[in-house]
Amino acid sequence: MTDRAFLDVTRSATGRRWIGPTDEETRQAEALAQGSSLPLPLCVTLARRGVTAQDIDSYLAPALRDLLPDPLTLRDMGRASERFLVALKRRERIAVFADYDVDGGTSAALILTWLRAMGHGATLYIPDRIDEGYGPNIPAMQALGREHDLILCVDCGTLSHDPIAAAGCDVVVLDHHLGAETLPPALAVVNPNRQDEDGSLAHLCAASVVFLMLVESNRRLRGEGVTGPDLMAMLDLVALATVADVAPLIGVNRALVRQGLKVMARRERAGLRALADVARMDQAPSTYSLGFLLGPRVNAGGRIGQADLGARLLATDDPAEAAAIAERLDLLNTERRDIEAAVRAAAMAQAEARGLDGPLVWAAGAGWHPGVVGIVAARLKEATNRPAVVIGIEDGIGKGSARSVSGVDLGAAVQRVAAEGLFLKGGGHKMAAGLTVEEARIDEAMARLGELLARQGAGAGGPADLRLDGLLMPSAVTPDLIERIEAAGPFGAGAPAPRFAFAHQQVSARRVGESHLRISFGDGMGVKLDAIAFGAFDGPLGPLLDQGGAGRFHLAGKLEINTFGGRSRPQLRLEDAARSDRAD
Repeated sequence: MTDRAFLDVTRSATGRRWIGPTDEETRQAEALAQGSSLPLPLCVTLARRGVTAQDIDSYLAPALRDLLPDPLTLRDMGRASERFLVALKRRERIAVFADYDVDGGTSAALILTWLRAMGHGATLYIPDRIDEGYGPNIPAMQALGREHDLILCVDCGTLSHDPIAAAGCDVVVLDHHLGAETLPPALAVVNPNRQDEDGSLAHLCAASVVFLMLVESNRRLRGEGVTGPDLMAMLDLVALATVADVAPLIGVNRALVRQGLKVMARRERAGLRALADVARMDQAPSTYSLGFLLGPRVNAGGRIGQADLGARLLATDDPAEAAAIAERLDLLNTERRDIEAAVRAAAMAQAEARGLDGPLVWAAGAGWHPGVVGIVAARLKEATNRPAVVIGIEDGIGKGSARSVSGVDLGAAVQRVAAEGLFLKGGGHKMAAGLTVEEARIDEAMARLGELLARQGAGAGGPADLRLDGLLMPSAVTPDLIERIEAAGPFGAGAPAPRFAFAHQQVSARRVGESHLRISFGDGMGVKLDAIAFGAFDGPLGPLLDQGGAGRFHLAGKLEINTFGGRSRPQLRLEDAARSDRAD
């Protein structure tokens, strides 16, 4: 391996050093290409993921039946499934208490859809983000317990000892958030992130845990000669949750999302069909559309509107109801973006004034809407390559969301600060967490959290290096090449889409809207490629390239197919650039 920067770019427009494939990765990619009919750019991507020649076929066509774990490998799964089926057979009253985000909404929708197919119903309960906060609370659980025989807590409940104890009926927890040393007094707590689990399934989101419970339930029904609902048709919900909750696309997650996208493309679920229509999705669903078009709209109800809208949309089989809810969520999402922009500007200004060179970037403000602090924390994290916390303060209490960077376990640190008493409560998982803190203790609590994160190496470097999978010429980029590369997907968290560089390019640029940049570029050999950079003028990339024919540039980004007006053309999703030393 060489320490030389790729294309000698040691500091790009966005302040990053470009890193190409290692010598070993290059050798492995060339060997894969020689032993197969696959293009070298795809083989570089496979080599970087550790795929061997023997594994190529199974990696490019992952079979869910080969990757899906036995549900009973998770503790308490047998007890949870058994109690669920008893409630079904006895026609007991079931309540589903779910978190207000996409993972919670899809988890609830999975259960409601399954039960409906079996001729049974359940009560949906989603707590209000502002009035009740995250997870089960004592008044809600007591009220549900008086009217129901079984409460299923999905995407929440692992740390809810007192509310679950107050329920007065059987409670089953199906969750994935980091567990504490002791578990709540539920009948069953199914969670791959319990401290007594081995961690092999820690990457599952809550919807995947629910899906496994339904797999086990169907298996038990088959043993009794009963056919359960079609679970494969529910994978669109699991895929949406996995991508929207930023679960790593590795192992079974990759197979779940890949198959779920195929199911979603059939447009059979009324809620997702209506949501895709209001989001003006005119292409086959992808991880991008799940994460940036559908997910934010499902989340909008829980963030700034009616908390149960997302789950109701995903669970309904009534097209008219689906259309009405989808329209409402679309409007709420537009309102959410406006609120987010105001909070983001204030939070960034505050964080910059405090300093961006520490192990933790944070901001807190009175009246900041709790529904957008998580999104703003993610933006701060992306801008600084550091864990970030954003807190909204109301009546002396701060409610915040935190987002982490790769290699830093934020959830464990937040849970530690909560155990020490500086947070009123706090928890989450490695990449995201929530917390509640007294306003008077925010500075002290953030200092302690920063100290714990520094021990994990947070803040040790500047902007993250930009990893590139190789060098391409514009003439090499065709729809066929992009489709071949997509076979290594789906791409997302834990499995980023490959990035490629284009060297010494002549650029023709034009501004689109307030902050976007569209360019056409080529190397002077006749073939040109289009590129789009969203938000380019919010940073240094837009001003650098918006100079007409002033010199040549190295460009870096991800390949995609742009379908517009019935035509499909290759396009670069531009992420970074650097000046070339070659003269025109």
